[in-house]
Amino acid sequence: MQELESLKGEVLAFKETENEVTELLDLSQLISEKSRDYEKEKSEIEGKVSELEKRVSQVEFHILFSEKYDRNDAIISIYSGAGGVDAQDWAEMLLRMYLRFAEKKGLRVRILDETRGQEGGIKNATLEVVGPYSYGNLKGESGVHRLVRLSPYNAKSLRQTSFAMAEVLPVIAETGEVAIDPKDLRIDVYRSSGPGGQGVNTTDSAVRITHVPTGIVAACQNERSQLQNREQALKILKAKLHKKYSEEREREKLELKGEPVSAEWGSQIRSYVVHPYKLVKDHRTKFETTDVESVFAGNLENFIEAYLKSLKK
Repeated sequence: MQELESLKGEVLAFKETENEVTELLDLSQLISEKSRDYEKEKSEIEGKVSELEKRVSQVEFHILFSEKYDRNDAIISIYSGAGGVDAQDWAEMLLRMYLRFAEKKGLRVRILDETRGQEGGIKNATLEVVGPYSYGNLKGESGVHRLVRLSPYNAKSLRQTSFAMAEVLPVIAETGEVAIDPKDLRIDVYRSSGPGGQGVNTTDSAVRITHVPTGIVAACQNERSQLQNREQALKILKAKLHKKYSEEREREKLELKGEPVSAEWGSQIRSYVVHPYKLVKDHRTKFETTDVESVFAGNLENFIEAYLKSLKK
């Protein structure tokens, strides 16, 4: 039903845009240069054309979402990398950036798991983003993010380079490739330590699930009950297993072609420079902006569009 409503909305937007184009064409043929109100009428049409261009741009943008899981919800995992406390703070800044982006897009977010650093920031966090095209919008964020700034944790305020990694996975339904045998799972429960429901710090409601054959681990601690945490952890595990199997297929293809396989963790996708100048640059698409504050506030649309267009080349 959600997919049906989403498709209806897309068709409606396309038809409305098509009707507006037809109406503007008809209107433009009616006005005459000899008319006493010609300049006023011309100005009104130009204003409507400008608005229509924005609508057409939005319709064109949705055409970029053509891959299998683009419509799905997304699971984002953020990990602090090299850089100590600065990296943990940077990981939390990334988390806030994605939360603000989701808020602007009207997407719902739930933080499923979070491990905070002792001095500040986060060591890792996992969140679920729910809404149309969540994965399509955010899939390009997977990879290493590099921050260059004057460190707030350094007494001499020296320039510091920090790294954090984002992993974006689609939320998928049961498929043959991710069918999980319960015998392959090791489920551990422990006491929740972060913000959450009534069971936090009082009961063993947090759940960690390990897929023994692959060693892949998924955890959730922010739901109210052990059952809810288990369901969410299983959802994360399925997404991680799907990614593993997809990567293995791609690796086999690359090996057949004789091409080298690069490690994802080492692929720096974007740099955020706050000092000595201001610049955010995506190293894959070459798109860049000097408005760093806007990017941190969740305005990622230009980076997302540039990435999706690069996939079509």
